[in-house]
This record gives sequence, structure tokens and C-alpha cells, in this order.
Amino acid sequence: MKKIIVIIGLIIIVIGIIIYFTFINNNSSNEMDEDIENNSTTSENNEDTSENSDLGDENIRISVRDGSHEIIFELNDSSASKSLYEQLPLTLDVENFSSNEKIFYPTSELDTDSTPISNGGGAGTLAYYAPWGDVVMFYDSFTSASGLYELGVAVSGTDQIGNLSGEITIEKLEN
Repeated sequence: MKKIIVIIGLIIIVIGIIIYFTFINNNSSNEMDEDIENNSTTSENNEDTSENSDLGDENIRISVRDGSHEIIFELNDSSASKSLYEQLPLTLDVENFSSNEKIFYPTSELDTDSTPISNGGGAGTLAYYAPWGDVVMFYDSFTSASGLYELGVAVSGTDQIGNLSGEITIEKLEN
């Protein structure tokens, strides 16, 4: 009798594991399909915005500074970048996250329509992580993540991103 109960228990466990891995594979496949679709849409959008930019030849720049360090970022022509720019000026706390990034939380969620997915990169990348609603300033290389959108790139002070601490001020810069 004990052997039958053990065998039934093992069968239930094996079935559970099969169902679990089937579910995980289906979700991973759906996320990959979504990322591929977003990347192809992003490529098309990037071609359109480079030729038909509403901003003309002007580069939109912002300053991020604490008491001792300043980084200048040039924003891309995406809806998320424009959403961030419209919220400025902001004074917020900067936080350490992982071993390669500093983050802050804008007061409102950014609109990610027509915003390119970040496929990884290096120091100086400014991005928006939509699942948590934080803006990310990378001071070292990074890999792609689902929900990570490119906002722009540092044009000066890249080496200072890792030194930011405490309260920061994010402001629009005049061209």
C-alpha cells in the first residue's frame, strides 16, 4: 500500500513539474515574440524620427546634478523622453541599484509609445524601466531587460554618474 502511495505521489510531482516548465516556456516564448515585435517597430520608428523630427536640428538636453557632480544627457526623440522632459525641473533622491546604475523615480509614469527598447549598452546610457517606473543612469555596461526603454545618452560627465548621491536636481538645458 505504501509503495502505491509513493508511486502516485511521484506521478503527481512529475506532472506538476511538466506543467510548470510548459507554462514557463510559453511565457518566455511570448515575451521573446513581444520583444522581437517591439524591436522591429522600434527600427521603423527610428528611421521615421531621424528624417521627420518635430524638433528640427535641436538637441534636447537635460542636466542631472547633486552638490558636486553634473551629468549632461542628450535625449532621443521618443515619447518617453518627452514625458520626462515635460516634468522638469525635478528634485529627487538618487538611489544605488545593482553594481552599474543609479536610479530615480519621476513624479509621473512615462509614455513608452514609440520609444525604442534598450538592447544593452555601456556607461552613459539613460533609460526608463517601465515595470518599476524608474529612470536609470548606467555607469557601466548592461544587458537588455524586458521593459527597459532608451531615453538618451550622456554627452558629458559620464564618469560622474557612479558618484551621484543624495538629492539630485534634473533640469532642462537651453540649446
